[in-house]
Amino acid sequence: MNRELISVIEQIGREKGIDKEILFEALESALLSASRKTLGAAESLRMHIDRKSGDLRVYGRKRVVAEVSDDKQEISLTDAKALNADAELDDELELEQERPPQDFGRIAAQTAKQVILQKVRDAEREGIYSEFAGKEGQILRGIVHRIEKRNVILEIGKAEAILPEREQILGERYNPGDRIRAFVLEVRRTAKGPQISLSRTHPGYLARLFQTEIPEIQEGIVLVKATAREAGERAKVAVASTKRDVDPIGACVGLRGTRIQVISRELRGEKIDIIEWSHDPATFVARALSPAKVSSVVINEAAGGEGQPSALVIVPDNQLSLAIGKKGQNARLAAKLTGMRIDIKSESEVEAERSPVEAPTVEDRAALAMMPGVDPELVDALVAAGLGSPAAIVKAGREKLGLVATIGDRTDTIYLAAEKFTAAHRASIDTKAGDDVSQPETPTENPTRV
Repeated sequence: MNRELISVIEQIGREKGIDKEILFEALESALLSASRKTLGAAESLRMHIDRKSGDLRVYGRKRVVAEVSDDKQEISLTDAKALNADAELDDELELEQERPPQDFGRIAAQTAKQVILQKVRDAEREGIYSEFAGKEGQILRGIVHRIEKRNVILEIGKAEAILPEREQILGERYNPGDRIRAFVLEVRRTAKGPQISLSRTHPGYLARLFQTEIPEIQEGIVLVKATAREAGERAKVAVASTKRDVDPIGACVGLRGTRIQVISRELRGEKIDIIEWSHDPATFVARALSPAKVSSVVINEAAGGEGQPSALVIVPDNQLSLAIGKKGQNARLAAKLTGMRIDIKSESEVEAERSPVEAPTVEDRAALAMMPGVDPELVDALVAAGLGSPAAIVKAGREKLGLVATIGDRTDTIYLAAEKFTAAHRASIDTKAGDDVSQPETPTENPTRV
């Protein structure tokens, strides 16, 4: 061993980005493995390379015994006392070997090489893990390397990261060489090295994009309080300002919408509603349902179950569809944003609930049971929801019908059947009324003349 070895180790450490002490320990371990045939059991031996001179020293442990039977493993008490005056029986002393091995042989050298390479690989993996372990919740930029079973593998520096199919924005297409940004979900140690999981659908990705693109958020003037997403379609972001003279919504939108357009393009055209956050839960819920206008909000702290508060939102009749949104999307995002269970009712529904409700007649229940998609269990559910007749269903509207718990995907079928039944019923009434009017009056025997 000499200083040339130290120079080689230092060079490898610089090229691989590995602490040279790790390489020294790897070399010591490799040499120890390679010297088993020459020196005996490695469990009782330790090798040390001098960090300055490169000299190799071998140390062995020996047990202090009264009578020596194996001089490689044991030492007499007298000899031990000569080396260490405090030595006692059954103590273990570490002693330097007189002659470290000079020739390890071809197989031993190959073993040493494999051990060193494995240690270097392990050190590289640990270095990569340490580099990315603290980046969970951040945005990384990578290059698409390959695609495996719809999972996208990205190169991020010396590491590879995976963007699973479930974390990709619906409709996005990736090709090798594309540069994309993604949110770091998790960094885990595995047998094959660190595994970095990414996402482009996580709400945290949207929050980080706002922080990246909007200077006021970077400076702490505007705060992102909550986010909710249905990736690739629509999102809601609640923001607040720490200064009275700064409009948080205007700061996020930017001049002529330039700032929000950059974020929307990054998310493949995802529509983003920016809402001003409020300490008052009722006000926050009303704003979360934007762009719908809200008449009133009643907060019930315990009604949602499992500690989740709920909100009853009353909207004008012409705002009900807008508040619920296409397939309930606006209401779902508002619930995620506020963390509440939100029930939406129109003003006419509330008024109808306050007025006495007549029990459906036998004919009404029979009419419900005759409609396609309606079974006896659903008849009871419709009656309980105040939809005890086809006419009541038409009056309440498709949205109210869709809120019945057990209706599933039968909303459109039942609503169209109710409309058809109601229209036929009205037509029959009009026909009967017309027949009554067309009957000639019975002439009187003595008509009065004026």
